[in-house]
Amino acid sequence: MVWREVISKTARFLEDRNVPDAQVAAELMVARLLGSSRGFLVSEMEKEASERHLAAMRRGMARLSAGEPVQYVLGEWDFRRLTLKCDKRALIPRPETEQLVERVLAHLSAMKGAPGLVIDVGTGTGAIILSIAAEFRGGGVFLGTDVSEDAIALATENAGRCGLSDRVRFAVADGLDDFDEPQSVDVIVSNPPYVATSVCEKLDRRVRDYEPRIALDGGAEGLDFYERYLADALNLLKPGGAVFFEIGEGQGDAVGSMMAGYGFTGIKVEKDFAGLDRYASGVLP
Repeated sequence: MVWREVISKTARFLEDRNVPDAQVAAELMVARLLGSSRGFLVSEMEKEASERHLAAMRRGMARLSAGEPVQYVLGEWDFRRLTLKCDKRALIPRPETEQLVERVLAHLSAMKGAPGLVIDVGTGTGAIILSIAAEFRGGGVFLGTDVSEDAIALATENAGRCGLSDRVRFAVADGLDDFDEPQSVDVIVSNPPYVATSVCEKLDRRVRDYEPRIALDGGAEGLDFYERYLADALNLLKPGGAVFFEIGEGQGDAVGSMMAGYGFTGIKVEKDFAGLDRYASGVLP
């Protein structure tokens, strides 16, 4: 078979098994096998696929049919300017989170003088803090923390593959509990677990059965981690320091009120491209 036929048959197979975006998934798998990108597949379409490649395609098709996310099957995923290793050790980086990075970068660029310490809490793959370090041209110290040792191992691998091991450090920590130096942090950023516990079991199986529950479950209302991180931020942030959160749809009023209750000012609750509450930020006077 030539690759055009492989892609066509793979897409039909996946579509029959209700795999979303079957055509895209088929093209992504082929591009990954050929070390190419989807945009350059046209030059490969009439070339014959080797049996080795066909066997790899069959394995990928079986995993996708079982419900595994395409990002984990591919083993890597693009986030902003970086290509990150992606597997079951951490949540899949999502497009909405790219805009959280955009907001932090704008804040850092507007600061007077170079920032000191920027902490990404619950770093997962390291997508947020690695992107900030890669794109911010000023100085600063960049740290990602996670309660999961597996996630920290993955983030550390991603720092190496992105050439950022000298710019970003990672540490196993439960939230901000291990930081005891007051007024030492310029920015705290986090995409914390924000799915209500009762909703977790109702999530799409590709999320529910494969992505780590610890990175999804935010407690009864999905708000537990905001309360915890804001309380710690009062002690750790420098005057004028800022927090940036990704939030769940419909959580804007609750998180905004919570931030006001802790004394933050300049509070912003902003929407994503779908018009849903997605970002909350504030500054410590």
